[in-house]
Amino acid sequence: MATQRILDFLATRRPSGPCLVVDLDVVRDNFRAFEKALPDSKIYYAVKANPAPEILRLLAGMGSSFDTASVTEIEMAMDAGAPAERISFGNTIKKERDIARAFELGIRLFAVDSAEEVEKVARAAPGARVFCRVLTDGEGAEWPLSRKFGCVPAMAVDVLRLAKSLGLDAYGVSFHVGSQQTDLTAWDRALADAKMVFAKLAEEGIMLGMVNMGGGFPTRYLKDVPAAQAYGQAIFDYLSKHFGNSLPETIIEPGRGMVGNAGVIKSEVVLISKKADNDNVRWVFLDIGKFGGLAETMDEAIRYPIVTDRDGGEVAPCVLAGPTCDSADVMYEKTPYPLPVSLTIGDEVLIEGTGAYTTTYSSVAFNGFEPLRSYVI
Repeated sequence: MATQRILDFLATRRPSGPCLVVDLDVVRDNFRAFEKALPDSKIYYAVKANPAPEILRLLAGMGSSFDTASVTEIEMAMDAGAPAERISFGNTIKKERDIARAFELGIRLFAVDSAEEVEKVARAAPGARVFCRVLTDGEGAEWPLSRKFGCVPAMAVDVLRLAKSLGLDAYGVSFHVGSQQTDLTAWDRALADAKMVFAKLAEEGIMLGMVNMGGGFPTRYLKDVPAAQAYGQAIFDYLSKHFGNSLPETIIEPGRGMVGNAGVIKSEVVLISKKADNDNVRWVFLDIGKFGGLAETMDEAIRYPIVTDRDGGEVAPCVLAGPTCDSADVMYEKTPYPLPVSLTIGDEVLIEGTGAYTTTYSSVAFNGFEPLRSYVI
């Protein structure tokens, strides 16, 4: 939903071209909701979701920790006021020199998912804490993250055993149930795997201490999603089910759930046309598309709510596309998007729920279009 503050900003500033506007009050409320829902878990905001300095400063001031994917993100979190002990290098694919630089900056918590990555960390960050990412199936997620990251639980045991033998602190296990995860039982399956790794290593005298439960917390797009409180209760119940009274330290890494509903993209209709006289589906072209920040419309995975001044009247299905000279720059065609029949060229539209994974997905200058501008209020 576009907040009144966002609507007022757009009405008074009248920015030209497509732009994202993020309301910090919503981010603040989301952080507090996560704190309340999972009071015993540390919050590590996933910087990649939206690294705007204003967002990072707000969250650092509220006591958040940060999940980072690169040295640049580490430096951004530190510039925003986060001390090194509140930053995790959460990418499992890191250059050894980047591990060394992070270690030099004081980072002591690193993600791994293979023996080869453990060996790099052991050389470049001796004595550091590592947690091993376990593969999940990603079922129930609108943007699954399976296959590329993590290893099977049995391999995670080997990876953490190796870490211990190389002088690292075998600290824990992580998983990610998939972004925009609406199936609460996904955490049940993942925590069962985590417990298995804990138990196997405990038999060898290696006592893990932490479960990083990743992100996956959704934002509302076209369908209602469970509130943070529902996630918190379900996750606590599953933790208790698998770990009993010996609950490990836990971390969560909200990204989309922290900033998604805080942002709205203002866009403009550039063209409305048909491909044949008897075509009953209009093509609606906006001044933003896949290459301007809406990459998550790939495979029509994320369906954003679109609001126009003409809502309330008759609607008809449209193919929604971006402005670039690339045939892949089509957001919704498989499932056409219902838009007002009265929509016309030059109309402004608001694309809601776009506070996460938009600005940093925007290309630098594809077709000469400037990157998506961002305003944080």
